[in-house]
Amino acid sequence: MVLIGLGSNQGDSTQIMVAAIEALSVFAKPGSLRSSRLWRTTPVDCPPGSGDFINSAAAFEALDNLSPEQLLGQLKALEQQFGRGAKPVRNAPRELDLDLLLFGDQVRNLPDFVLPHPRARNRLFVLQPAVELVPDTIWPETGQTIQQLLDGLQTDECVTPHETVPPFYAQSS
Repeated sequence: MVLIGLGSNQGDSTQIMVAAIEALSVFAKPGSLRSSRLWRTTPVDCPPGSGDFINSAAAFEALDNLSPEQLLGQLKALEQQFGRGAKPVRNAPRELDLDLLLFGDQVRNLPDFVLPHPRARNRLFVLQPAVELVPDTIWPETGQTIQQLLDGLQTDECVTPHETVPPFYAQSS
């Protein structure tokens, strides 16, 4: 199972998120793509004056022969297609941010690629959407489920449901 975190706080973020979720279907085995609802979230570690984000998560079974490295490259290309360019300031406002959070239980610790995503398990804007999809998934190297990580998180982030229902929305049962 692949878990992607999505976010946008520049441009028509709601429409960008809906289109980005649909675009992820090209990496997924047919019928496997599911998304969380959209969430309005406060910016974390962003420059002063940054607007709220719209965040979501998507989970799917990757196409055969798709490696984490290949998927990461495709996600970066997709960000550019949606207008994201190089930003001179870290965490500057952006049209689309796609983070490869999990790729099964695979782990990478390279200078330019760390998997699972190194900061995701400490961020409400990631865990809240993810728990809708895969609450019982064990986060590699922690022994904890995503639900347990969310339950133990202490943060001042503000995360509220958005009124738009995205494509492939399917809460876990």
